[in-house]
Amino acid sequence: MASAFDASDYEAADIMGGLYGEGIIALPAAFDSGMIDGLNAEIMAIFAEVKDLPGGALPRGPERWYVEIQPERISAFVAITSHPWFVAVCKAVLGADYRIIEVGFDIPFPGAADQPWHRDFIVPQATTIGRRLNSLAFNMTTVDTRPEHGPFEIAPGTQWDQFEGCAKGMFPPQHLWPRYEARAVRKLPKRGDISARSALTVHRGTANVSDEPRPVLVIGVDAPDATNGAHHDLQATAAWYDALPPVVRDHLPARIVERLEPVIQHHVIDGLLTPAY
Repeated sequence: MASAFDASDYEAADIMGGLYGEGIIALPAAFDSGMIDGLNAEIMAIFAEVKDLPGGALPRGPERWYVEIQPERISAFVAITSHPWFVAVCKAVLGADYRIIEVGFDIPFPGAADQPWHRDFIVPQATTIGRRLNSLAFNMTTVDTRPEHGPFEIAPGTQWDQFEGCAKGMFPPQHLWPRYEARAVRKLPKRGDISARSALTVHRGTANVSDEPRPVLVIGVDAPDATNGAHHDLQATAAWYDALPPVVRDHLPARIVERLEPVIQHHVIDGLLTPAY
């Protein structure tokens, strides 16, 4: 969907207030649903291609998988990452030199279970000491989410929580779970919606009791001082990369390859492999 807006039309104070406060913001109906239907078809085709490749699809719990992909395999990638809201959010929170460091998708299939409450990675000193967010995760559903799909749940404001007794500060001890359950907000986004969140805000996927998968595109973005990019293999062919508009290319530190190679993932999150209950 072509936008009539410019990045300057979105207030930095509103963006930062949402992400530093609740830890998640969204723009409904940012994209045409037809574009998202195409995205859904691409995601499902890529999953079928890599699901049996070692490291191609990593489990995130029963019947739940995460796949990293090369951005040029997603036809909507440029439209998404050049959208004025996407640009405005990145600049407001991460600064003008933000870097897109991860592109992937999460699919909870029928039978996916409730995940434990968690964060996506270790809390950096920029947050624990500097009280600053230096990374964001953008999410886009490719189906109209219904309660039975196993929606994403998030506990607003918990990106600042610190807790002891767990590896890397990612998984709060179970005696703290009532805090997150009391604050939990279940998200039911539609095709065309886009959200941005701090991956440190405590969250979980819930049980998919429907008869269909619920794919979600994930785009990870870092500030210059963040180190999440070291865990990902972002690659592109020279012809595709050179044709990108500067608003995308200048923020995409891709490894240039002669031909696209399978993305072999290594970021297994052991704590997600066992259902919450």
